[in-house]
Amino acid sequence: MTPVPDDDSTVAPRASGRRRTAHLKLVPESREARDRLRAVCADVVSRLDKSCAMTKDEMEQVARRILHESGISEGYVGWTMVVLATEFWREQVAAVPPARRLFLLPHCLKHAAGCPAEYDDVGLACKECGACSIADFRSMAEEMGYKVLVAEGSPIVLKIIVGGYVDAIVGVACLNVLEKAIDKILLAGIPCMAVPLLSSDCRNTSVDEDWVEEMIRESEGTVRDARTAVTTRSYLHLLRAAARLFDSERLDRITPRLRGGPRLSDMNGQGVAGLDPIAATEAIAYDFLAKGGKYSRPFITLAAYDALSGDRCTGAAGARAVESIPESVCRTAMSIETFHKASLVHDDIEDHDAFRYGEATLHARYGVPTAINVGDYLIGMGYRLVSREAAQLGSDVASDILDALAEAHMRLSEGQGAELLWRDARDKRLQPIDALKIYALKTSPAFEAALYCGVRLATDAALYAPAIRRFSRNLGVAFQILNDLIDWQGDSHNKLSAGGDVLGGRPTVLWALALEGLDASRRDELLRAVAEDGDAPTVRVARVRALYEEAGAFDNARRLVEKHRQRAESIADAIEPEPLRRLLRYLVDSVIRTDESSGTPPAQVVPTIGLAGA
Repeated sequence: MTPVPDDDSTVAPRASGRRRTAHLKLVPESREARDRLRAVCADVVSRLDKSCAMTKDEMEQVARRILHESGISEGYVGWTMVVLATEFWREQVAAVPPARRLFLLPHCLKHAAGCPAEYDDVGLACKECGACSIADFRSMAEEMGYKVLVAEGSPIVLKIIVGGYVDAIVGVACLNVLEKAIDKILLAGIPCMAVPLLSSDCRNTSVDEDWVEEMIRESEGTVRDARTAVTTRSYLHLLRAAARLFDSERLDRITPRLRGGPRLSDMNGQGVAGLDPIAATEAIAYDFLAKGGKYSRPFITLAAYDALSGDRCTGAAGARAVESIPESVCRTAMSIETFHKASLVHDDIEDHDAFRYGEATLHARYGVPTAINVGDYLIGMGYRLVSREAAQLGSDVASDILDALAEAHMRLSEGQGAELLWRDARDKRLQPIDALKIYALKTSPAFEAALYCGVRLATDAALYAPAIRRFSRNLGVAFQILNDLIDWQGDSHNKLSAGGDVLGGRPTVLWALALEGLDASRRDELLRAVAEDGDAPTVRVARVRALYEEAGAFDNARRLVEKHRQRAESIADAIEPEPLRRLLRYLVDSVIRTDESSGTPPAQVVPTIGLAGA
C-alpha cells in the first residue's frame, strides 16, 4: 500500500468544490444540433475504456472538451453529460432482456389540464386515455416486457433495483432530474440510458419521441457487438447480496433462531401476544433486523473483503461470485448491522423519536423497557455472530474483529454520551471543534468497523488500519454535517419536519457555527430561542433558521463538508490495491453528496450509503 500522511493537515485538497449548475442545463434548440452533438458523443464513447464507470467529474471533463472543440457554449454541459452516459451504457443495456429493464417516465409529459390519472404510492397511475405520449410509450414498453413506472425520484426505484427485479434502467426526464440520476444510478454501476426532455417546465413538456422509441426498442439486434460488450465493474451485486442477508428466510438460515419462535409477519397481526415470553425478544429483534434500512454497513464489509480477495463480485460474473462468499464472512457483515440496529433502538429512546423506517419506533410500540432489552439482545447477537466463527475465520482474525467491534462500540457510546450530556446541560454554548469531536466519535466508528472487518477478513489489516481510521473520520464527519443540513429540510422517512435537531436539543455543528458567527446580542437571542419554549415550535425553528442564515452557518457547514470530502478523497487516492481505492472513492461519492443546483443536500437520496440514524 502506498504510504499515506499521518496528519490530516498535510493532505492537499482536491479541486472538486461543489457549485451551482443551473446555468449548465441548456438544451440544444434545433433537432439538427441535438443530432450532431449526439453523434459526436457516440464517437467519443466508442474510444473510452468501459471497464470502470466514469465519475461525474470525469464525465463533465469529457463533455466540456467536446463542447470546447465544437465551439459550443458550456451551457450545454448537462445535456451532453446525459447523452455521454447513454452512449456509454448503450451496448450493456442492449444486452439486458427487456423483461429485466425498468422504464421510467416523467409525469410532466401529461397534459396538466384534464388528466384523469391520480397519484399512488409509487407515482402516476396512468389511465392510458391517449391524450399524451405517456400512454404510447408505456404500451410500447410493456408489450416488450418492461416494468414501467411513471414517477421521478421515487425511493421505490432503489427497492426495485436492489431487490433484483431489474438489471437496467431506461428513462425520460428533465435535466434537473437527470443530473441527480447521474449521481444516484450511475454511481452504483447500473446500466442505464435516458432521453432528456426539451424543457424543465414540469408541465405539458415535450421530448424527441423517436429517440425515446429507439431507446425502448434497443436490443442486441440493434447494437453491434452487444453480446461481447465490455461489462463495466459495478457494486450492484454486492448491494443486493448485503440486502438479501436480511431477507427473513436467509436471515433464519444464516443465523438460526435459538428459541425457534415464528416470524412476527406470520402472526396474523397478533404481534408478540401469542408468543412464548422467552421467544418474544428474539422475535422482535429479528423482525427489526429485516424491517428496513439500506444495509450499507454489511455492504461495506462485503465490498472491502471482495476488493482484497480477487475483486470478483464487481465484474461480469458478479452475480455468481457473490453466491460464493463464505457464510463466515456473511455473518461478520451481519454483525455490523446488528450493532447499528441496536444503536438505532437506543438512540430513538434517548432522542424521543416516534418514527423509524416510516413506522412507530420499537419503544413506541412495545414500551421503553422492552425496547432497551431488544437493543441489548442485538448487541449480544452481533458479538455472537463473530465469536462462533472463530474456527472458520481463525482465532487471530476473530479476535481482531471482535476487538475492532468492541472499540467502535465504546467510541460510539462515548460520542452519544457527550451528545446527551450537552443536550441536558443548561449551558448551551458549543465550539465547532467540540461538535466535530462528537461527530468523529458518534458516526465515524461504524464506517471504520465495517471497512476494517472487511479488510481483516481478507488479509492482515495492520498496514491499512491507520488510513482506514483517518478516511473514516473524515467521511463520518462530512456525513454528519450533511445530516445537520438535511434536518433543516425535513424528510418523509424518519423526521417529519425541519429543525428537529434544534427542537430535540441535540448539539450540531450548525449550532456551534452560528454561536461563533453572531455578535453578543444575537448570540443571546439564539440561546433564548431554544431555552424559552413558550412560542410554537414552528416559530422557534423559523427564528433559529434566520439566525443561522445571518451567521452564515449553512454556508460554513457546506465548506466544512467539502474540506472533509477532499481529505477523504486524498486518503483514498493513496490506497493500494486499485479495487480498494475504487471502493473508497465510491464511498466518498455516495456518502458525501449535495444537490449542486441549490447548494443544500436533498431530503432523500437513493441509492446512498447512510450511517448513524439512517
